[in-house]
Amino acid sequence: MLETIKSELVLFHLELQKNQLVTWTGGNISARDSETGLVAIKPSGVLYSELTPEKMVVVGLDGIVVEGALKPSSDTATHLYIYRNRPDLNGIVHTHSTFATAFAAVGKPIPPVLTAICDEFGGAIPLGGFAPIGDEEIGKEVIRSIGSSPAILMQNHGVFTVGKTVRSAVKTAVMVEDAARTVFYAMQLGELIPIPDNMVIRLHKRYMEEYGQ
Repeated sequence: MLETIKSELVLFHLELQKNQLVTWTGGNISARDSETGLVAIKPSGVLYSELTPEKMVVVGLDGIVVEGALKPSSDTATHLYIYRNRPDLNGIVHTHSTFATAFAAVGKPIPPVLTAICDEFGGAIPLGGFAPIGDEEIGKEVIRSIGSSPAILMQNHGVFTVGKTVRSAVKTAVMVEDAARTVFYAMQLGELIPIPDNMVIRLHKRYMEEYGQ
């Protein structure tokens, strides 16, 4: 069931590790199959080096496991709540990447002070309020606070990124940490220089409509 998706999930989880966005067994990725609506997600507490397609867990949007011998991620309810409320999404990534999570720990969004942030996020990377782990509360706060951004920092917790594909959600997770690292170092040097709102919009529009092939 969802064999291609499960194989892709193994590779994308390794990308999180390669980009130093996760440690030990923390973090997870899920993918929704647009045809069946079923979701494949990382099993709880399994090392990234031990992940295989067979170990991925397939669940319905109601949370019922339909395939897999292992327990799904403890963040499954969060992922499913987001999918139920955002039918445009097919990929979700959760990390505790160091620099981005540092902003979450002090309750600060990441401001659009770099052209790359404007390009990727179209504004500040927003901050969601604190919510307990294990139920739908984090998912509710993500939906409430993420707006049009593909990423959100959850206060005292970590990062969630979303996308129309798993690949785009993983790319966003990499870019969140890259932006957070640069902004953190910039803050040690002095005052951040804001980019005017009209230029933020212009840069994002150019990136979305003209960048790449």
